Amino acid sequence: MAENRLEALKNLVAQNPGDSFARYGLAMAYATAGEHQQAVEHYRKLIELNPKYVAAYYHCGQALEKASQAEEAREIYRRGIAVCTETGDEHTRSELEVVLELLG
Repeated sequence: MAENRLEALKNLVAQNPGDSFARYGLAMAYATAGEHQQAVEHYRKLIELNPKYVAAYYHCGQALEKASQAEEAREIYRRGIAVCTETGDEHTRSELEVVLELLG
C-alpha cells in the first residue's frame, strides 16, 4: 500500500511539478519510508518553489537530522524561523526555535 501511495505521489508531482501540496506529500512519503535524502531533495525543491510553505522547513530539518546532516538542518531551521517571522506564523516559528535549540 505504501509503495502504491509513493508511486501515486510521484506521478502527481511529475504531472504538476509546481503543486506544493503534492510535493509535500511526496517528501513526507519518502521520510516515512526512511528515505531521508530523497525526502530532503523534495522538501528543498518545495522550499525553492514556495518559500512560504513553512511546514517544509521543519520536516526538511528533521529529515536532514536523520540523515546525519546537522549543520544543514540548523540552516534550514534558521531560514524557516526567518520566513515565519516575516509571515507572522508564531506557532511554526516556535516549533522551529525549539528543534534548533535541541539540536544545539
